[in-house]
Amino acid sequence: MIAAILSLTLLGAVLGAVLGVANKFLHVESSALAGELIEMMPGSNCGQCGFPGCSGAAAAIADGTASPACCPAGGKTLAAQLAAKLGVAVDLSGLSGEGPKIATVAEELCIGCCRCGKVCPTDAILGAARQIHDVLREACTGCASCVEKCPTGALVMRPVPVTLQHWVMPKPLAA
Repeated sequence: MIAAILSLTLLGAVLGAVLGVANKFLHVESSALAGELIEMMPGSNCGQCGFPGCSGAAAAIADGTASPACCPAGGKTLAAQLAAKLGVAVDLSGLSGEGPKIATVAEELCIGCCRCGKVCPTDAILGAARQIHDVLREACTGCASCVEKCPTGALVMRPVPVTLQHWVMPKPLAA
């Protein structure tokens, strides 16, 4: 028993040291601008922009390969802030300023066809065949792919409801 404890302790210490050395030598430096843009992004990591999360989108915007208006979840406000940060002009006509939305199910229209659950990238839709479906608020990213597949129009996009659990103190305005 003592031998097993000592061998696992030694193995953990050696592997920890290897990871520490690998972190030091294989560390990738990211630009300071990309870090600032990541802080400005909504952090939903929904993938609606075509990048694998907000950090990928921020890196592409910092490199100049993506437009500051590529984030649908951030809307016009975020696009304007990113453009001001980068000092570039951006066309805001194609963006909505409504803020983030999530899918909701109108129970009287849902027939339980399960088409919406098959296209949901985050598995936010719960339900079984011929049963009424529901959307998990915390898992929905607002991509609206389920709305397009619903044959009865039971799924609609609504603004994120403000509840005690989801309320966020707004950032103060710059003077």
